[in-house]
Amino acid sequence: MKGRRPLSKLQLAIPEQETPVTNYLTASGTFQDGDLLLNQKGLRLISEAGGTPSNEPPIDAKDLDFHLEDFETVKVIGKGSGGIVQLVRHKWTGKFFALKGIQMNVQEEIRKQIVQELKINQASQCPHVVVCYHSFYHNGIISLVLEYMDRGSLADVLRHVKIILEPYLAVVCKQVLKGLVYLHNEKHVIHRDIKPSNLLVNEKGEVKITDFGVSAVLASSMAQRDTFVGTYNYMSPERISGSSYDYKSDIWSFGLVILECAIGRFPYVPSEQEGWLSFYELLEAIVDQPPPAAPTDQFSPEFCSFISACVQKEPRSRMSALELLDHPFIKKFEDKDIDLGILVGNLEAPVNVSV
Repeated sequence: MKGRRPLSKLQLAIPEQETPVTNYLTASGTFQDGDLLLNQKGLRLISEAGGTPSNEPPIDAKDLDFHLEDFETVKVIGKGSGGIVQLVRHKWTGKFFALKGIQMNVQEEIRKQIVQELKINQASQCPHVVVCYHSFYHNGIISLVLEYMDRGSLADVLRHVKIILEPYLAVVCKQVLKGLVYLHNEKHVIHRDIKPSNLLVNEKGEVKITDFGVSAVLASSMAQRDTFVGTYNYMSPERISGSSYDYKSDIWSFGLVILECAIGRFPYVPSEQEGWLSFYELLEAIVDQPPPAAPTDQFSPEFCSFISACVQKEPRSRMSALELLDHPFIKKFEDKDIDLGILVGNLEAPVNVSV
């Protein structure tokens, strides 16, 4: 690190406080909820059997010494409902990470969900989900140390290439579906916020789901409070109309994202129109109109069938993530040597990692 220019210290954007968090603080300033302990040293889970704290990070991070003060800020790389995401560098190793800060002064129901998702983050070992290496609590803010995906998101890819051809889409679909199978079938988590900006990519052509836990819960809460501003576009018919929903709501969102990647625009916006629909325009379109479809004169029958299987208005008519992995569209390209890295290789990294 010697000789490098000093990096600025950026302030986290802290959402408005709603519920005092003091009831969950110990005398030492540790946030405690049941068997979860979270402070400046990290997250620990106390086992019921022996009462022994466990703070083991994911396997590939065990060689790193994680302390908040050992990270230096490079730049802000994202902003969301719950706070800011910063690109940070670990001072002693030079490794880059994404640091997400979330204010814990939220409603009780949301706080409980956040605690549950922190536990899931702690144990996650899936190559198709962005790794959460560690989490900390200090001064009312939870900080998540996340894997840095150096080619941004699918939203960034689309801005560069405009559309993604079917062979590459099949590779994207397979990776995202494996991530959804992990969340739905193993962790029993509904993502709630599948959209292009939450599907991240790296230079190796890997696509990984992010914001499946804490941030998804916060985004859902903020959406309900603020009339779904900024989050409603990919919601399923049952969600946007206020009905109960399950894992299949993620499949609808996923189908819209893949169709958008194929046609180069959000499916509910006519090709001659720019921008987004208002909440009420989109509500009417999703609830009252037939679901969007891939144009049969532009795409293969397999792709058209795949999109249709995702965006059925009736949830029980949609295929699950596991079923979609066996769809003919996915199988069509499985024996082909398709390198997604070629597609994202020309994209500029969000930051020059050599500085």
